[in-house]
Amino acid sequence: MHLISLASALILGLATGPAAAQDAPRWSFAIHGGAGVIERANLSPEQDTAYRASLTRALEAGSAVLAGGGSALDAVQAAIEIMEDDPLFNAGRGAVFTAAGRNELDAAVMNGSDLTAGSVAGLTTTRHPIAAARAVMERSPHVMLIGEGADTFAASVGLEQVDPAFFFTERRWRGLETALRAQNLPIPARPAGAPGPQAETRLSTPPLNERKFGTVGAVALDSQGRLAAGTSTGGMTAKRWGRVGDVPVIGAGTYASNRDGCAVSATGDGEFYIRASVARDICARIALGATTQAAAQAEVDDALSLGGTGGVIVMDLAGRPSFAITTSGMYRGAVSSSEPARVAIYGDEVLRP
Repeated sequence: MHLISLASALILGLATGPAAAQDAPRWSFAIHGGAGVIERANLSPEQDTAYRASLTRALEAGSAVLAGGGSALDAVQAAIEIMEDDPLFNAGRGAVFTAAGRNELDAAVMNGSDLTAGSVAGLTTTRHPIAAARAVMERSPHVMLIGEGADTFAASVGLEQVDPAFFFTERRWRGLETALRAQNLPIPARPAGAPGPQAETRLSTPPLNERKFGTVGAVALDSQGRLAAGTSTGGMTAKRWGRVGDVPVIGAGTYASNRDGCAVSATGDGEFYIRASVARDICARIALGATTQAAAQAEVDDALSLGGTGGVIVMDLAGRPSFAITTSGMYRGAVSSSEPARVAIYGDEVLRP
């Protein structure tokens, strides 16, 4: 754990010299695309390049909003929608499958300036779950909607609906088959409308065991000083019985509070994040005076000492992003009004342009 903690400090690239004395950025933005056993030997050069390009596109979407004076919420949603449409990640198109052969999607968003929040779980037809979570926050009297009702609500407010086959990817289907065989569970029929196996490409071949990870998230500070956080996921491969993880549980996988001075998006073993209220506790540690990096790493270490692995991204009111992980890698990136976009994948890698 100490090695990973050191790696997290390197990942962040926290300055202790002249750079630390720079003025706080007018706006700042950070994203993740999931944590897990992500090592250089597992990714081909083409896959490495593809992930970095995808992270950069998401950063560009969020930074365009913030540079134009837009809100932290808009930036978070814009970046996450990019990743929800990218089959490289376990969110939206490219989400993992349940044991029944379905994609069930969860998401959450929170506005730090007024502590409003919205979340959805078990979506099957709404193209952008993060948009549905925001609609729950802004256009309903509720915080969380689930299943068919959540899709019905999303459709009622004009959010794009798609055939469930839209979310299908061969790499995730093969991951399901592998997981079900390991558990001696039956393999369901391929979903109606899914493309044939011949549609597989080299780039979409699973580069590593991503049974749990690939969740996407973003945290932002806008030029008005408002914090926001959002997270979106397909959950766990071969999940059963309507399982829901930490992502849509406000305070577990997603949280933002200007009062406490932080925004958090998590990725990892959701059962442990829920039990430890990871996102909310990070903010509580920061409110009591801890640095974002110290609060993030301490909370992740404490929560995941219960079992499991994962990571978090955190933004504070000074626009400082922090990344803490207990795994060998996390797809991640950051950009601000004073720093160019930079991305990283591996645990020992410093964020770089």
